[in-house]
Amino acid sequence: MFVLSDMSAALPERDGPCIVGIGASAGGLSALQAFFAHVPLDTDCAYVVVQHMGPDHPSLLGSLLQRVTDLPVCDAQDGEVLKPNTVHVMPCDGVLTVARGCLHFRAAHKVPGLREPHLPIDGFLISLAQDQGARAVGVVLSGMGLDGVQGLQAIRNAGGLTLVQQPDTAAFASMPQSAIDADCVDVVAPPQAMPARILQCLQMAKSKAASMPPPTAASSADVLQAIVRLLHQQHKHDFSLYKPSTLLRRVERRMHVHQLPTMGAYLQHLQAHLQEQALLFSEMLIGVTAFFRDPQVWLDLAQAVLPGLLQQQRTGPVRAWVLGCSTGEEAYSLAMALQEAQDDLAAASSAWKPCSVQIFATDLNATAIAVARKGWYSAQALADMGQARRDRFFVHHDGGYLIRPEIRAMVLFAQHDVIQDPPFTQLDLLLCRNVLIYFNATLQRRLMPLFHFSLRPSGVLVLGSAETVGRSQSLFAVLHPKSRIYRRNEQTLLPGSVDFPIHRPLIARAAVQESSVSLFASNAASNLQTLADQVLLQTFSPAAVLVNPVGDILYISGRTGRYLEPAAGKANWNVHVMLRPALRAQVAVALRQALQERQAVVLHGLPLEGADHCQLQVTVQALQEPQALAGMAMLVFKEVDAPGAAGPSATLPNAALVAELQSAREEIQALRHEMLASKEELQALNEYLQTANEELQSSNEELTTSKEEAQSMNEELQTINGELQTRLDDLALAQSDMQNLLNSTDIATLFLDNDLNVRRYTEQAVGIFHLREADVGRPLSDLASTLDYPQLQTDVRETLRTLTPCAKSVVASDGRWFSVRIMPYRTLANMIQGAVLTFVDISVAKALEFSLREAQVATPSAGVV
Repeated sequence: MFVLSDMSAALPERDGPCIVGIGASAGGLSALQAFFAHVPLDTDCAYVVVQHMGPDHPSLLGSLLQRVTDLPVCDAQDGEVLKPNTVHVMPCDGVLTVARGCLHFRAAHKVPGLREPHLPIDGFLISLAQDQGARAVGVVLSGMGLDGVQGLQAIRNAGGLTLVQQPDTAAFASMPQSAIDADCVDVVAPPQAMPARILQCLQMAKSKAASMPPPTAASSADVLQAIVRLLHQQHKHDFSLYKPSTLLRRVERRMHVHQLPTMGAYLQHLQAHLQEQALLFSEMLIGVTAFFRDPQVWLDLAQAVLPGLLQQQRTGPVRAWVLGCSTGEEAYSLAMALQEAQDDLAAASSAWKPCSVQIFATDLNATAIAVARKGWYSAQALADMGQARRDRFFVHHDGGYLIRPEIRAMVLFAQHDVIQDPPFTQLDLLLCRNVLIYFNATLQRRLMPLFHFSLRPSGVLVLGSAETVGRSQSLFAVLHPKSRIYRRNEQTLLPGSVDFPIHRPLIARAAVQESSVSLFASNAASNLQTLADQVLLQTFSPAAVLVNPVGDILYISGRTGRYLEPAAGKANWNVHVMLRPALRAQVAVALRQALQERQAVVLHGLPLEGADHCQLQVTVQALQEPQALAGMAMLVFKEVDAPGAAGPSATLPNAALVAELQSAREEIQALRHEMLASKEELQALNEYLQTANEELQSSNEELTTSKEEAQSMNEELQTINGELQTRLDDLALAQSDMQNLLNSTDIATLFLDNDLNVRRYTEQAVGIFHLREADVGRPLSDLASTLDYPQLQTDVRETLRTLTPCAKSVVASDGRWFSVRIMPYRTLANMIQGAVLTFVDISVAKALEFSLREAQVATPSAGVV
């Protein structure tokens, strides 16, 4: 049900830090770095980063984020208490949730041969909404797919703050754009601007009382009424009959998001931004629903209500209306309960014949209706449902669960506004749970007679746990007071007591505090003449309807049930649809003729179903006066005796009338045959189209599955590619550092592989081996050297064999001496992958050595002389 939320915009006072859940996927690394680069060190918030990463790939996210922020970054651990001013990064291959301010990590359970979409962002944000309520903050950054949308919806429903990355700044805009399309976003901003927006919203919520003086009752009521009128002009829905206190809370929440101090300032902002009008309208319509919500209510329905409805003698299907169905959980719950009741009756009696079921499920929110029509729900949505019921009514599809076709066929979804649109009629069951609590007393009193009119005799009305029938106890009898289940009484409604909603204009009314109104106040305007006129019109005037030029019914006088009948499907108050089949063709012609010729047209001798002794006379009168009714037409129905039923003294119709009637009957019969032939052709075409549609739907499902798998794989590859690119950048930097280090040592170094091929060399080695860039990969034996060292290759191979370093002093052809050192090349894994040769110029040392030797030789010779 999409209704107004009662959540307060103020931040509740609770122990522990405010928790900010951040979800990112493909392209999210740069967005996360931009986010945390602008997070202050004293926010008193705990940050939890959930990356939509494939469970088979380790992540380097923690070390990469630590480079851009001074906040401590750590991997999330099971049972860890969230600390303020700390970044917790979710590990791979599992599910992370939060409960009572503690993290809980559960390793993923893999089923061989089954690949389910990994949706960790939704799982964490939903648990965050359940644990923190209005203190929860959810952020969705760059990524592909829909992960995070349900989590943001849960936080929004709980009254928390939701933010998404501005789509044009995201490398992959699918996740942020999906959240925006789902109307569950408070702030859209670039990643670097988000920390400031979060802190502003939290601070403004905490200091609400001090920073925002309360406006006077008169001014707030006037501004609120202007906002209501603006929403009605844009979205055609009247919020003026909603409770003012609830409206004010939702408006204040949007004011806090935009840091606006007064309602007048917010009204100006609302008038200048159409997108804000859509967001406020969405704020008013928050979906709160679940499968089999309030189990005791469904147990009472299954035991005491549904079997009786199914066992009633009927010619048509069981008709039910679920008002405020939201995303369809309650409507499908009713369909499942009815199917289970039919199965129980069939098991109890072999003579039981199943009856068809038709459930009309309506809601004001078009987005919710679209979700309900798909019939697909996540595993979290079915978490509280028993395994047996889940296997019976759902099939596993696309990582979630899809409602089975036989249950889906029972439910017809439609966008419907109970305040303005006509109701469904001839109902056996009407569910209106947790909708009336958001309406004021005036609207609640107006809807009860409408519900009574919509239900069949002995029909059942089910309300929410905090709702009652109010002053309409005479219309409904209590069946189960605790479950708020009522049965329709056979109470005749007074003329005018049912206020049919037919797109009435918005009437300006002040949004003031509700007050009880005595019944005597509503009767004060009545007088004896008015009551007498109503009795005369009800008793003696013929049945009639007022229609506009296209046939829409604007007013009904008298009892028209024998001539008009609501059609199945979406509510339609057009006279051409509601007329009995035998009357439609001739009345349509007469209405068109009367409006064109502006005179009355009378139809005689029309057949009346179920009354052989009576015929129907229909008078179609085009109206010119009063001016308010100009262009409209009045259809008056009058029953007359059929020929031969009046008695001996009655005069028989003349021959001309008999011939006219016969001609009319023949014309009707011909029209019927033609319509039957067209119906058969359309039915055959419809069957063909249904077959083609099923084939296309099957192909589309297969393509969608393949697309989702490919998209998930591509997303994982994009995430891995981002981390690998960062690692490559680090490696390139490390290589540059090593090259500069080697060159700065002024030592000639030569790197060889196991086959004695050149792998790398320093600039100083060029003067010894005459190396060029093209020599990389050449064998050592192909290189010309200035060294007098013919055993070089032999010594290198011996070193690789024995892993013992070798050191020698070698002279070069230019007279220089080098200290040659040969060592094995060891990797970080302690594996030998070649040799490292260093050549240190020791010419100065050698020259000194030779000088000393010469001096030693010369000194003994001098002593002999």
